[in-house]
Amino acid sequence: MSATVSRSAPEERLVNLVVALMATEQGLTKDTILSSVAGYREQLDAGASKDALEKMFERDKESLRGLGIPIETIGNRTDPDDLREARYRVPTAEYSLPEDISFSPAEVALLNIAGSVWGSESLSADARSGLRKIRALGIAVDEPIIGYAPRIRVRDASFPALQRAIEQCRVVTFTYLRPGDERPRERRIRPLALLEYEARWHVFGFDLNMDADRTFLLSRIIGDVTVTRATFPSGLREGAGDRALAGLRAVADGQRALLEVHPGTEAALRLARRADTAPQGIVVPFVDLHVFADELASYGPEVRVVAPDDLRAEVVRRLEATMRLHGGAG
Repeated sequence: MSATVSRSAPEERLVNLVVALMATEQGLTKDTILSSVAGYREQLDAGASKDALEKMFERDKESLRGLGIPIETIGNRTDPDDLREARYRVPTAEYSLPEDISFSPAEVALLNIAGSVWGSESLSADARSGLRKIRALGIAVDEPIIGYAPRIRVRDASFPALQRAIEQCRVVTFTYLRPGDERPRERRIRPLALLEYEARWHVFGFDLNMDADRTFLLSRIIGDVTVTRATFPSGLREGAGDRALAGLRAVADGQRALLEVHPGTEAALRLARRADTAPQGIVVPFVDLHVFADELASYGPEVRVVAPDDLRAEVVRRLEATMRLHGGAG
């Protein structure tokens, strides 16, 4: 067996942190988290300094809050401003189902199948040890979930390298293919934040070639991301996620599609979550015309684009290409 200590992928550490903070109503102190939760403990055992791990924990908290996960800080009851022994938790009430929602036996069976991708055998030895330590402190843990790792990965391949570069404040280079371009172009950026928007991952950073802030869709990155030796000040990351999210929302506010959707379909379920009702159908804001056209075309006859014209044309072009691919008339 190799003596090298394995390091969890950054996204796995974030998952471990979320489930740990959801596991108890009492909350966990920073020291408990750093010494017990898989992802931090590995690095602590490998010799990482407490100061470095505390900074990592602060960045992780900011990342999770940027994704909409509420992390509550519980301070000293007699002095709420004293955070030296603060405890952290994710209020489970934020994720509880309304009382009027119930599931049929068939729906429960489907949920069980979906949940089976989170097997207890994914609990690593380090995670099991961390769980025992937390229980030894007298903190009630509802389920043995600290250290779970999903078997289904939906991250883009470039996610781990970009997350590592953000943590280390390193400049990265990658090739990026924009819609309409015949060849990908090399980008050199200071990566400042990763964020999910419209169910897709983006990296926000300062483009050194363009001398401006830019947001890139991870699915358009071609090949590997190269993490260079060039560094940048860590202070540039502060508030980057909020700036990126505000920028994407501003773009979406200026681009709105009028759609007619068949009720009770997958398209109706997915699009209604981010839509406003309109007399003719629903209005959905979008950031990227080509990405949104891909999504709408995947619904087939369940949705029809009324406006804008360029979005409708892109959806039709994709549907016609699908027909030709499967031997249909052009």
